[in-house]
This record gives sequence, C-alpha cells and structure tokens, in this order.
Amino acid sequence: MAADAGPLKEADIRERIVGKTIYLAAPMGGEFPLNYRSSGEVDGNGKALGLGKFIKPADKGRWWIQSDKLCQQFQTWYDGAKMCFDLTATGPSKVKWVRDNGETGTARIGD
Repeated sequence: MAADAGPLKEADIRERIVGKTIYLAAPMGGEFPLNYRSSGEVDGNGKALGLGKFIKPADKGRWWIQSDKLCQQFQTWYDGAKMCFDLTATGPSKVKWVRDNGETGTARIGD
C-alpha cells in the first residue's frame, strides 16, 4: 500500500489511480470526474459543472505512466495535447498534481 503522503511512483499510481474515478477540484467549486480505466482509456464529463457552455462537456482519450508521471491525451480537450503530471499523496484518498506546464491542483480519489 502506498504511503498516505509523498510523491507517487509508478506502482503507487497503478494502485491508487488505475481503475478509479479521480475528482479534480474545480477552481469555481465542485469536482470534475475523470475515469482512469484499466484498459488505458481515460474519460470525463463536465456537464455537472456547466462546462458545455465553454468546451465539449465530455471527452475520452488514453493514459499511460512515464517516468513516474501520469500522462494523458484527450481527443479534443486541450487541443489533443499530451500532458503529464507529478502526483503527490496528501492523504489516503487525496493527491496534489503538478502538470508539466507548472499548473497545479488537487484531486480526490474515488471508486
């Protein structure tokens, strides 16, 4: 079992993230769910946050782990750009993420 706090390595990411729904804390409140499926697919739906006014509310793509970072690429979100994240556990079901462009945020790990 991964420690409750500290940087997540590949095995920790597989244990904590894969097969789970990750709820990203949204800047204006609420949570944005992303599903990291064991098949290597990632999908999300921001309808509950009203994202349909700004972007396609749902999208899917693929995820992978590279150098202890969780990477993903969606079909249309972020213009289909590849992005990777350093993850740090901040509790048994919480993580802080730092994207390769320096953006940061927090997320809750669900089932």
